[in-house]
Parts: sequence; structure tokens; C-alpha cells
Amino acid sequence: MRRGWKRFWQCASVAAILVPVAGHARGDDAGKKAAHRADELTLARMRPGRSTLEEAKRRFGAKRRVNDTEPDNVWTWADMCARSTMRIETDAKGVIQTVTLFRQDWPGDCGRKTEGSVPGSPWKTGRGLALRDSKQRVIELYGEPNSMSPSVGHGQELELLFYAFDWAGSDVPQVMEVTCDRASGQVIEITLAFPSL
Repeated sequence: MRRGWKRFWQCASVAAILVPVAGHARGDDAGKKAAHRADELTLARMRPGRSTLEEAKRRFGAKRRVNDTEPDNVWTWADMCARSTMRIETDAKGVIQTVTLFRQDWPGDCGRKTEGSVPGSPWKTGRGLALRDSKQRVIELYGEPNSMSPSVGHGQELELLFYAFDWAGSDVPQVMEVTCDRASGQVIEITLAFPSL
């Protein structure tokens, strides 16, 4: 589990319970806003907790960009045209536990193929959220997050939107974290996870 989640995980279940209750207490409009929530099952067509590394390799190619500092259960693919990278973490049985999409700053080059590249891949959530979408679109699709917090990374001021999906049952991915650039409001990273607790 990424370090950022540990900070939110303890509060997520409590927040998921309190948001609808607080909304009901404030009146009909607030209650409707709090009641609008949606879970997420897939990211880049992979379902954490169900999809396997073998499925990912069949879909995106068996080659990966090798990073010697990462463990064997971490695989990455690059979409050079979309200037994006996908990172998958698996458990010991090869079942995907976490899928992360993040924006890269390299110039898009659809003509150049590199090891692990997946040109033109439709990397987005099952509900259609993609990198470079707006923070407003995140909220339109999933409702208000369980928590929002400021952060800093790579010299950028960021905002982390954390969603807990435990209310949807144990069979769905349990957490989603969306990172937005505070200046532009654009999504720069999406993580969907089915944690092993």
C-alpha cells in the first residue's frame, strides 16, 4: 500500500459513514449531494482483486520497462502518445492488487516505440475518468471524496482526493486516490486498489 493511503485509510471508513449522516442532518439538498456516490471497478480495464498479471501481459504486452529498484511484483507500461505510465502491483499469486496511472512530462511521440510501450491505449477508469480530466469531473462521476488534502510532489502543489468504497461491499476495489495539480485542477495520477488486509 502506498504511503499516502496509510494516512487516509484509518479515517476512510468513519468518513464514509459520517458523510451521508451529516448530509441528511443538513437538509434535502445536502443529503442528495452526500447520497451521490459511485464506486469504481476498473482502471485501464484491469480490476484489482480479480484481474491477473497474465491478463495484463496479454492485453498490454509481455515486455515491461525494467526498474531494478522495484520488486518483481511491480510491472510498468508506457503510453508514449498519451504521455502516461501504468504501474501494476500484484500479490504472490499474480493477482493485481493496485493499478496506478500517472502523467509523464516527456513529449508525446506516437511514431517511436520503446520497450514496454502501449501506443494508443485507452487508460481510464470504468466510468471514464482519465488523466488530464478536471477535478470537477472527478466529483461529478464519484461524488464528494471521503477526504481531500493538500500535498507537494515534484515541485508541484497537489490535492489528493481519497475515496473509500467499503460501503459497496468487500468484492469491489476498496480505495481510489486521485491526485490533481492545484494550479490547473487537472488529474495527474489515479490509483485503484484492492488492499490485502
